[in-house]
Parts: sequence; structure tokens; C-alpha cells
Amino acid sequence: MRLRADLVLLLVAALWGSAFVAQRAAGLLGSVYVFNAMRFLLAGALLLPFVLRSRLRRGQLWWMCAAGTVLFLASALQQAGIRSTSAGNAGFLTSLYVVLVPIILFLVWRERLQPRSIVAVGLAAIGAYLLSAAGPMGMNAGDLLQLGGAGLWALHVVLLGKFAFRYDAVAFSAGQLLIGGGLSWAGSAILEPPTFPLPPTLVHAILYTAVVSLGLGYTLQIWGQRHTPPTDAALILSLESVFAALGGAIILKERYAPIQIVGCAVIIIAVLLSQVRASSKISVTTDGLQRTSGEP
Repeated sequence: MRLRADLVLLLVAALWGSAFVAQRAAGLLGSVYVFNAMRFLLAGALLLPFVLRSRLRRGQLWWMCAAGTVLFLASALQQAGIRSTSAGNAGFLTSLYVVLVPIILFLVWRERLQPRSIVAVGLAAIGAYLLSAAGPMGMNAGDLLQLGGAGLWALHVVLLGKFAFRYDAVAFSAGQLLIGGGLSWAGSAILEPPTFPLPPTLVHAILYTAVVSLGLGYTLQIWGQRHTPPTDAALILSLESVFAALGGAIILKERYAPIQIVGCAVIIIAVLLSQVRASSKISVTTDGLQRTSGEP
């Protein structure tokens, strides 16, 4: 059962990583707000049948709105950035949110900062520089937006870890997705009015990220983590960035210079180091759904 669960979580990491390829395809069409709005609203609607009987608890609506707002901002930066950077770069730079979580906990909540977290931040900075600034094209606006998004994803993780554990996980996820989708739809009305019919490529990207990445991936992740220790699950799921790069190379024909490959390796080391002994942490996918349960 343990091996089967590990393989299921590896599949989940592949599904989440491949979502960056779909996001890149949508980004090449220039879609940011329409894409985010429709995939979040669809994913939230898919979860609604499982939460119709649940009742809002005190404070739940407030924290769902807070998480949904951060989800909207983080996904907007990520999707805007992926228009001018590769799926692989987006995956690796976004994964730095794992390293930034302890920093936010230290700065805002004054929680103790472990020495390994400081080392992980240093390695992450080096890896990001090698991947982006030291690459053949240098750091572009897309990479900078991904780094900004990583900071917001880290804040999103902290919000979930501090407050979301009090409420039903599926109900909270559905709520924040619908709120994030609603804000994205409002953004599209102002900045990116949709034109119908939508391009087939955009429709496919929306369906894939909503149904496969969010819906199927989340369901499999819940089952897998019931039979795998949290630390092992976190390490397996951190391979999401590797699958993003592999998907970009195979499907989108993205290529990396040797110095960028070194940068990817350094980022992986930083992420893994930051997760050592993090068995009680809560984490989150870059689509806004919980990965591991517990309170930081």
C-alpha cells in the first residue's frame, strides 16, 4: 500500500507539473484573467456537490475571502509571467514559495527561523540567478513576475496553515476557488474582455487545469497522503517543478543551457532542504489546493 501511495503521489506531481504546460499554452494566447476565472470557477463548481450540506462556521467566510484574494493575485502574477517565460522556469521559480514560507512566518508571526531555512533561502537565490539572470536570455519580466507570485503563494500557504485547518478542507477549497475565480472574472471584464467562442487551445487548457490538475489531482492526493508519511509526501510532491520542465521540453520544445540546469538542481536542493522535518506543515499547490494537513 505504501509503494502504491507513493506512486499515486508521483502521478499527482506529474499532473500538477504538466499544468504549467497548459498554462503556458494559454499564456501564448495572451490569456490571464479569462483563463484563471474559468478554470477556478469550473474547479470550484466541481467541488460544490461535495460541500452542499456543510455549514459555514464562524470566521470561515472571512478567511475564504482572504485566501481567495491571495489566490487571485498569485495566479494573476503567475499567468501574466508565464506569457514571457518557459513552463519550466515558471515551475521552478514558483516552487520557491516552499523556501519563503518560513521567512514569512518569521517576519509576520515571529516564529523561530531554523538555520536550514536561512541556508535554503541562500541556495534558492543562487538557483534563481543561475536559472534566470545567468541564462542565455537573462532575467526577463516573466521570471520577475514568477518570483513575485512565489511570495504570494508562500503567503497563501501560511494563511491555510494558520486558519484553514479549522474548517472542512473541501468546502474551504471550493470557497476560495470560487472567490478567486470571481475576482479573476471581474479583472477580465476590466482588462481582458472575453470574446466568444474561445480559442480551442484555451478551452483545452481550462478543462485540463480545472478537471485533471485540480479535480483529479486533488482527489488522488487525498488518497495518497492517507497511506504515506507527510514528509515523504511533501518530498514527492516537490517534484512538480521537475515535471513542469520535462513537460515544457517534450511538448513545447523548451531547451535549457547547462548553467540553467545547474540552477534547477540548486533550487531542488533548496526546496528539499526547507522541507526536512517539515512533517507537520501545511502546503498548497500552485493552483490553490491543500497538499499536506496540519498546522505550522
